[in-house]
Amino acid sequence: METHKTTINRADSKTSLCFAIREKTLVINLTEDKPNEVKSVFNQLILELKKGEFKFELDDSETDLFYHISSEYISQLNSELSSVYKELKDYDLLESKAE
Repeated sequence: METHKTTINRADSKTSLCFAIREKTLVINLTEDKPNEVKSVFNQLILELKKGEFKFELDDSETDLFYHISSEYISQLNSELSSVYKELKDYDLLESKAE
């Protein structure tokens, strides 16, 4: 199982959780309520799961409120990703490796 880094991007006007996965970065804004943005990121993660199982690890040195929120979010996300991966495998929906 691969482990990918997640970072918190703190800016004056917004704070985002950034998921680095296979040459792309997926972003969820933590300071605005945008459920469609979260849904879009999750859908992209499901597509990546078809290529192989992975999890995220928070890489952040500040232990502020955003750190604690992000840490819990990633924990829940990793659990959900593991569950979805097992379902994809059970239904034979994983992408086959190149021969």
